[in-house]
Amino acid sequence: MTLTAMDARTALLVVDLQEGILGLPTVHPTAEITDRAAELAAVFRAHELPVVLINVAGGAPGRNEMPKSTSTPAANWTDLAAQLKAEDSDHRVTKKTWDAFPGTDLHAYLQSHNVTQVVLVGIATSIGVESTARSAYALGYNVTLATDAMTDMDPEAHRNSLERVFPKLGETGSTAEVAALVQSSR
Repeated sequence: MTLTAMDARTALLVVDLQEGILGLPTVHPTAEITDRAAELAAVFRAHELPVVLINVAGGAPGRNEMPKSTSTPAANWTDLAAQLKAEDSDHRVTKKTWDAFPGTDLHAYLQSHNVTQVVLVGIATSIGVESTARSAYALGYNVTLATDAMTDMDPEAHRNSLERVFPKLGETGSTAEVAALVQSSR
């Protein structure tokens, strides 16, 4: 589905563009993904729309197939990518699970700002971005995914999210399309 409209109160959700994740091997160069996310953040800020910068610290409790790491992450592991040029007006969310909604104030923040649509970008397409998009959809937000501003560690998982999952959750488009819609709707 191509992009059709931007709601009057749309927020940008930037998922896991943080130092500890940017160095992992991904399908697309993380510098390009981060630059596109930063471009969208600048457009949203210029139009006084909410920008939410999401990082992950730790992991969800319980059993899973991934063994718990016994190593201590680097001190800057959760630091947001410098290219995002985080501003004091940006809302920050630190999550402990793949999804940015459970256990955080994200939904309350979006509601307090009358947000009806979210645009998602980030890493990893099939994990953090997809789970957050699923929750946004379930909570009733109009979901838009800037697919050229996201990547994954697994090419098949990335493609599955882009081709099979995201079209069922909302509209997909490029960074340029999202930026143009934001600018033309203001």
